[in-house]
Amino acid sequence: MITVSHKKHLLLGLCMSLIASTCLAEQLPRLVDVGADKCIPCITMAPILEHLREDFIGRLEVKFVDAWKSRDEAASYNVQMIPTQIFYASDGQELFRHTGFYGREDILAKWRELGYDFTVGK
Repeated sequence: MITVSHKKHLLLGLCMSLIASTCLAEQLPRLVDVGADKCIPCITMAPILEHLREDFIGRLEVKFVDAWKSRDEAASYNVQMIPTQIFYASDGQELFRHTGFYGREDILAKWRELGYDFTVGK
C-alpha cells in the first residue's frame, strides 16, 4: 500500500528529475527547425527531427516551431523562408543556419563541422 508520505516522496523525486532535465537541456546544443506542418519539405523533415530527438536524448535538444501556428515565436528567429534549421551552441550562441530540406547525415555532418560529434559514444 502506498502511503501519502510515499506519494509525496515520489512526487518530489519526479519534480527534482524534471528540474534537473530542464537545466541540462538548457546546456545542450540545440537544433531549431522553423517550418510548418503543411509544407512538403517540412513534412519530409519531421521524422528526421523526431529520430534525432530520440537518438540523441540528453545530448542534443531538437525543437520544431510551426511558423503558421506560432507566428510570434517563429518571428523571434528572424526566418525568411521555411524550413530553416538553426544550430545553437550549448551556450546559446547561433552557429549556423540552413534553409530548405536538410537530411539527417547532412545535419550530423554540420554538427561535426561545428565541433559536436554526436556519433561518438552512442
